[in-house]
Amino acid sequence: MRRLRDYLFVRHRRNWVLLTRFALVGLTGVVVNLLVLVVLRRLGPPVDDALVALPPTRYSVRWYHLYSTLAFLAANLWNFQLNRSWTFRSAHHRGWRREYGPFLLIGFAGQLVGLVLLTLLMHPESPVHLPTHVLDDSTGLRTRLYWAQLVVIVVVTPLSFVLNKVWTFAAVRAAAGVPPTPPRAGAGRTGR
Repeated sequence: MRRLRDYLFVRHRRNWVLLTRFALVGLTGVVVNLLVLVVLRRLGPPVDDALVALPPTRYSVRWYHLYSTLAFLAANLWNFQLNRSWTFRSAHHRGWRREYGPFLLIGFAGQLVGLVLLTLLMHPESPVHLPTHVLDDSTGLRTRLYWAQLVVIVVVTPLSFVLNKVWTFAAVRAAAGVPPTPPRAGAGRTGR
């Protein structure tokens, strides 16, 4: 049992710190995401109205798809800047635009997955739609779109963390010729 603890917590301490920082940044990003979503929902057309038909199908892009995407873009930019300067500390390794490209690409991949999940949660004929008798949009806490967006964020965040750690920020440091952080003295010992 001690070996497992050592392996999970001592040897991978830096990863746990990064994950914690990433999660804290993510929490602030959730607030940004939801604030933008609330403003768009209040100022724009009804979320379930069709925005663009998808011929030849009977399906349409809905306003909630656009609102979710705009909220994602605002939160993605917010999260990128905080992750760049605090979580992964890569601000001095490469130019902002060159680093934001992969981060945005990963974010868009997550957003596409999120839009599919959002559609499943919002569409009344979906087997996993959020119940309209409970989430009847009568108050902020009973708004289906907000809860659906939260579910999407919870599902997409772990994937985003792994891809950004492995690709976006690690690739930037490698391209800049920055060696990986060496393990701390004693970090590899198992306590024997």
